[in-house]
Amino acid sequence: MELFEFAVSGNCHKVRMLLSMLNLEYTSRSLNSTEREQKSEDFLKINPLGQVPVLKDKAVFIRDSQAILVYLAIEYGNEDWFPRSGIGSAKVMEWLSTSANEVTRGPAALRAHYRFGRSIPVEEAVFITNQLLSLLEDHLKKHPWLAAEKVTIADLAMYPYIALASEGKIDVRPFPNLCDWLKRIEDLPGYVSMPGIELQKGESSKSDS
Repeated sequence: MELFEFAVSGNCHKVRMLLSMLNLEYTSRSLNSTEREQKSEDFLKINPLGQVPVLKDKAVFIRDSQAILVYLAIEYGNEDWFPRSGIGSAKVMEWLSTSANEVTRGPAALRAHYRFGRSIPVEEAVFITNQLLSLLEDHLKKHPWLAAEKVTIADLAMYPYIALASEGKIDVRPFPNLCDWLKRIEDLPGYVSMPGIELQKGESSKSDS
């Protein structure tokens, strides 16, 4: 198994977390973003979109972090990570879609702007981020996890760019339930961090059940 990735990518980090939590051995293929290796002719044969992450497993290449999480959960995990019922899988997919949409246009965009100098519509990204953080805070007042009563790939999909919020000049401290959720993820067996994440300190106020 091989993971083509960038070390500083939140989308790659969510895959690394699940690989670690599932105790799966893999080889990291770190691409050179400065030289735009992801746009090279060789890599475009793997992913014509020229994006990471890409997972190679059993001679099959899978692109897109959300798709990779689904693949790993079904192929190597159990129904705790990706429920098989209609409502269970739908609840996970709601958050995977949120990760691909609101997270990408909100906190991930602000991080890309402030850390990497990318030009974005800042006011729109701030508005989306505030809306998203309020949604998460309200949900997590009532539930320990996003899609079920146990951790699922929905939580891992949403985690990285929220945990990297400070790099986008976002303060998550006014959202205590959100901070508790970040801490619960960081306390999971097999959790791995990445540069830029400021780990939550102290005890979570909710159980891991």
